[in-house]
Amino acid sequence: MRKFTYTELKDTRSGFGDGLTELGRKNKNVVALCADLTGSLKMNQFKKENPNRFFQVGIAEANMMGIAAGLTIGGKIPFTGTFANFSTGRVYDQIRQSIAYSGKNVKICASHAGLTLGEDGATHQILEDIGLMKMLPGMTVINTCDYNQTKLATIKIADYQGPVYLRFGRPKVPNFTKIDEKFDIGKGILLSEGKDVTIVATGHLVWESLLAREKLSNLGISAEIINIHTIKPIDEAIILNSIKKSRCLVTAEEHNYLGGLGESISRVLTKNDPVPQEFVATNDTFGESGSPSKLMDKYGLNSKAIISAVEKVLSRK
Repeated sequence: MRKFTYTELKDTRSGFGDGLTELGRKNKNVVALCADLTGSLKMNQFKKENPNRFFQVGIAEANMMGIAAGLTIGGKIPFTGTFANFSTGRVYDQIRQSIAYSGKNVKICASHAGLTLGEDGATHQILEDIGLMKMLPGMTVINTCDYNQTKLATIKIADYQGPVYLRFGRPKVPNFTKIDEKFDIGKGILLSEGKDVTIVATGHLVWESLLAREKLSNLGISAEIINIHTIKPIDEAIILNSIKKSRCLVTAEEHNYLGGLGESISRVLTKNDPVPQEFVATNDTFGESGSPSKLMDKYGLNSKAIISAVEKVLSRK
């Protein structure tokens, strides 16, 4: 069994910042907008190198979305940056009307998503943003798992025509994917093969799924792990090919189980090949203030919860 390791802990928001900086050096049409959170979004270097292509709009997120939509008319590729809660819930009307409805080429980049925002508490820990964004017609939704993948995704979406929601986080997490790995929008990644159960994960839960895989192996359970970084459009083929072997599935995400990755996969299964499924996600609840690790444990978003879900779904085969 291949063992996954990492050499450092890095925050995914830095992957976004470094990817944006690289884009700024090679694509003069890339512009960046921020709502008074330049440091938090790691956009300082882009601002330093491209002062005429950086727009600080202040605490005016709705205006930022409107400005970004307008910039696309002149051929620019705007990247907006603020917290996930302010990137979606606060400005949903502007995104729907000004960006999604007319298919504007805006890249909505959202940091500090999910419970791992930590001590800032429930008002900032949005757990419904994936559901909000994936329901918008034409919106591509991407949720990356580590620094390297976030950097690759940031660079890739500049070449993608159409609105994109790119979701990442604040805490330092294991950086385990390869920086030279190909990033294909809409294509899942098979991390390890297995025959007893399929585990499909996104974001920070990908690493937790790999940890669970090792522990499950010690219990004699062979788990296939799939990294779904693009939630919309979802890679149906990789999921259906896997469940042909395993005949059961667990989904894992740092999001409400209503409207997230798990429900997207449920639709795939219902249409094509219904098999038992268990969800590792928040259970229709808001978060609370606390350290990221304690919150992930309390709300059941870790390897322990994944193992429990696997044992439950195996009993339903």
